[in-house]
Amino acid sequence: MSRVLRQTLGLFVAVALMAGFGNDGSAAPRLADQPSPYLQLHRNDPVDWRPWGPDIFAEAKQAQKPIMLSLGYLACHWCHVLQAESFTNDAIAKIINEMFIPVLVDREERPEIDQIYQHAALLMGSQTGWPLNVFLSPDGTPFFAVGYLPPEPRQGLPAFSAALAAVAETYREQQNEIAALGAAVKREMGKRSRPAPGDPSGLALNVAVRQIDREIDVFNGGVGTAPKFPRLPTMETLWRGYLRTNAPALRDSVAHALASMAQGGLYDHLAGGFARYATDPEWRIPHFEKMLDINAQFLSLMADVWRETHSPLLAARLRESVAFLLAEMRLPGGAFAAAIDSDSEGREGAFYVWTAAEIERVLGRDAALFKRAYGVTADGNWENGVSVLYRTDASAAALAKEFGGDETAVLARLAGGRQKLKTHRDQRPRPMRDGKVLADWNGAMIAGLAEASLALDEPAWLNAAEGAFAFVETHLDGGQGLRHSWSSGKAGLPATLDGYAHMSRAAVTLFEATGKTKYLAAAQRWIRAADALWDEANGGYYMATRDDHPELPMPKLAIDSGLPAGNGVMADAAMRLYHLVGDPVLRVRAERTVGAFFGGAMIDPVQSGGILNAADTVLAAVQIVIVGDRTEEGARKLLHAAWRTAIPGRVLQVVPPGAVLPEAHPARFKNQEDGKATAYVCVGTVCSLPTTASEDMIETMLAMRAARVSEPAIRVTQ
Repeated sequence: MSRVLRQTLGLFVAVALMAGFGNDGSAAPRLADQPSPYLQLHRNDPVDWRPWGPDIFAEAKQAQKPIMLSLGYLACHWCHVLQAESFTNDAIAKIINEMFIPVLVDREERPEIDQIYQHAALLMGSQTGWPLNVFLSPDGTPFFAVGYLPPEPRQGLPAFSAALAAVAETYREQQNEIAALGAAVKREMGKRSRPAPGDPSGLALNVAVRQIDREIDVFNGGVGTAPKFPRLPTMETLWRGYLRTNAPALRDSVAHALASMAQGGLYDHLAGGFARYATDPEWRIPHFEKMLDINAQFLSLMADVWRETHSPLLAARLRESVAFLLAEMRLPGGAFAAAIDSDSEGREGAFYVWTAAEIERVLGRDAALFKRAYGVTADGNWENGVSVLYRTDASAAALAKEFGGDETAVLARLAGGRQKLKTHRDQRPRPMRDGKVLADWNGAMIAGLAEASLALDEPAWLNAAEGAFAFVETHLDGGQGLRHSWSSGKAGLPATLDGYAHMSRAAVTLFEATGKTKYLAAAQRWIRAADALWDEANGGYYMATRDDHPELPMPKLAIDSGLPAGNGVMADAAMRLYHLVGDPVLRVRAERTVGAFFGGAMIDPVQSGGILNAADTVLAAVQIVIVGDRTEEGARKLLHAAWRTAIPGRVLQVVPPGAVLPEAHPARFKNQEDGKATAYVCVGTVCSLPTTASEDMIETMLAMRAARVSEPAIRVTQ
């Protein structure tokens, strides 16, 4: 951080106790026509919110006021608290309306705006996350940021009104310092937007995996302490490391992490589905919001780990989670909603928590057994004496010994208890659902649902994935180019990189699952459309192209957020598509994208799972070619064997006898054996011997999977 930046932040701290002031203006309904559910939630605030747009900068310049940009989203607990305490407070609203041009942004609807200003807040030494209030000069340059503050001084925090007054006073009196700070932030953002390139190799990937493995919480599973996020792209990196090296410790790390999360309070044991993160290292206390992007990734990873381990727990969680997603997050038309709120009845987690007395009242004679199994005590395990359900380490055998009966009877009683509690819970006021459709999150969901369907042989799930894809094509594309969001019947702005990337990967996965060439065409169309974001000079993709924000550097991301970094997903999708259609431009794009960010990924592998996983695909995707008719029994058996085997960077296609694969494909000109459906498994330029039996095919896939570790490095020319 620069000296000027530190001095200016020090000034804010020094004046943070100044009193607030304002006027008697009333808010105008500027948000009335905005489709975002989050913006609609604020439409009656006394704060005179504007939606984001180029007009706000002209207005701020004319009024000679700074802009107060507030970033949040519908499922965010502390966003609701800030609204209830401050944005609906007439006195605080007067301060905001008089001293600032207030602008409200749904971070899910405008992720590029969120990324720009989260990055700026980080550079200014402010907290990040949501809610985030960033103060901008009229040209859009940030000079201060703050998250949640209470309406009056509390627990060492200044009042929000005092902070607002301090910012306004500093803006009036310290213009030179503000300008210097803004320039410093812009310079630093420019520096950090330039990626660190590197040369991917199998050896480097194994080094990265060892670095990640050293960060594993061996007691509780996963990475980190509290707050503790699932970090699913990182878990996938460990899993791919196991598939590449056959190291049992890596397999066990991932299996332990998934089991801990699936048994902990992060998981909703009554209805299914995972919360966004836990507030404790043991995964027992969640931050209760349920996000589509997180649940989509759980489907993909649990399906792949189940393929290898055949864990009954993972199979159960897959079935329960899909049931939840189809019942509670699928919208009319087939797409999936963005999130379910953490709050109801004005309280965080109110829908999900229990007192011991409630459990006893609903379950009667089975209450003692259930409380022992799910960690419910008289004092509770969370605030105000309530309990979050989590599965304790008491086994069915131990519970049977303690409460009588055999293990089967105990499990049946627990299942009955869960159903009774769910029925009772369903009568409570439900949290809000954010019905916004996001292209990137739906793309991740389509891919995850398809993988779960293929692994557990559930055709209805694949039908649901195809239905969601059709919705996106119709309502977020419709021949006009992919859009980022859809809400209240309106499509939003053009897609970000993440939208193009996740929908392209979803299309490739659906092609593999169904053989329908329309999915290949969609993937090609969206990857070509992302050319508008391509950085030809340095490789990789920018997050978006927009003309309604100031001249701050557009993010070019390689760090994972809720989803893996869009650059990693795009590289993975492009490389898989290259193996299917043979377009060398796709291969070059994938290689250059991975190479552009690989050096940075090696520095911080825990946050770079998306890039590392893409590098694994680019280096040594496993190509499976079945020569035959996919409706014929022999081909179906070979397909089933492929779906039930964990194959990293899988590229699968069924081609008719005599079909000619692309020129560079290692299985080009290969054909059937003895007129039977025949499989070839290829890595790099090497293919296996032909196989017609599913058992032999599984052995071949496992052998070729193990051979990937010796693949050479890719030399990337920037």
